[in-house]
Amino acid sequence: MHRLTTLPNGFRIVSEHMPGLASAAVGVWVMAGARHERPDENGIAHFLEHMAFKGTTRRSALQIAEEIEDVGGYINAYTSREATAYYARVLQADVPLALDVIADIVLKPAFDAREIEVERGVILQEIGQALDTPDDVIFDWLQEASYPDQAIGRPILGASERVASHGAEALRGFVAGHYGPAQMVLAAAGAIDHEELVKLAIEQFGDLPAQSMSPAEPARFHCGERREVKRLEQAHFALAIEAPAFRHRDVYSAQVFAAILGGGMSSRLFQKLREEKGLCYTTFAQAGAHEDTGTITIYAGTGAGQVRDLAELTIDEIRRAAEDVTEPEVARARAQMKAGLLMGLESPSGRAERLARMLAIWDRIPSLEETVEKIDAVDLAAIRAYGERTATDARLAMALYGPVKRAPDLEVLRERLVR
Repeated sequence: MHRLTTLPNGFRIVSEHMPGLASAAVGVWVMAGARHERPDENGIAHFLEHMAFKGTTRRSALQIAEEIEDVGGYINAYTSREATAYYARVLQADVPLALDVIADIVLKPAFDAREIEVERGVILQEIGQALDTPDDVIFDWLQEASYPDQAIGRPILGASERVASHGAEALRGFVAGHYGPAQMVLAAAGAIDHEELVKLAIEQFGDLPAQSMSPAEPARFHCGERREVKRLEQAHFALAIEAPAFRHRDVYSAQVFAAILGGGMSSRLFQKLREEKGLCYTTFAQAGAHEDTGTITIYAGTGAGQVRDLAELTIDEIRRAAEDVTEPEVARARAQMKAGLLMGLESPSGRAERLARMLAIWDRIPSLEETVEKIDAVDLAAIRAYGERTATDARLAMALYGPVKRAPDLEVLRERLVR
């Protein structure tokens, strides 16, 4: 059972004790990510995440790493479109140390000018590596085609020209504008004492002044296409279907529908595109949700001469799934979702992540039983209705990369879907 405490300044502490464990996962989730950036700030949330580990007013970059690794723990961070997370996994006795280090890197980064230049080079290399990896960069292009000229559509890593201009003043400005206590969640799971965790949190975060934060720019899905022709071995095909936001009543229907389409080796796309037609090695579909929008993303890679067939067959499978999905398929997809959920919560890191995410989404922690009930409530009728709405609305975006001249236009695929 989780426990939740909210400090007077809005800072929230949520934890779940897991009996029998000797370790704990602890982290601070800041509800600020790439979609909270202005156009000139693109990539700064990710840059800030990197700089957190480059030294604070109390610790050098080496000391940050050594203090955690000296006790056998690890520390890491990530940036998404709606959040930035700083987290560690340590033994029970070292939770105070882990939280002290995390609070230090979140609240007191040094932003040393020399370290900024070093890390700028690292991030530019990271961007270059992503651009050289077709099955990475195509998803950034798909996001841009789905949400053009919007913060949620810009790449998390940022554009090189933007990253090249970020300095200490810009980093401090983003922190001041988005790292308020009400935008933070301290989540922990494992060998955790909640009362002790609250005491530690008060010491580290209790004096932060409460402040209001500007909301993110609303998302507006756009049926866009991006096609980059290049001499590659594979033609990379990615399709986005507009889907519900994470509080929408149909969000679980979208997840089940995506699993039926491309959630595993038994899925329709895998069986049709790979097993029956031999058109690709990799194909999948997955549903993702944000605060005010969502997408089902479909991906496959194939040869230049097969990209048209692959794209058309993908559309046909979406249409067919809306018409003749079966009860065994729905049951299998529900089982996959529940198993993935429960298996992911067998680790303290997975539990802490869920606590933070659920609190950010719902302002409470739904029980596992409640979540499982919502998944089980998605029946055959619900999936057929959702699939029919998806096919009828045909809200699609597409990204293509490689030898893709023969791929059909997006409008042709949309017409094929709604016929």
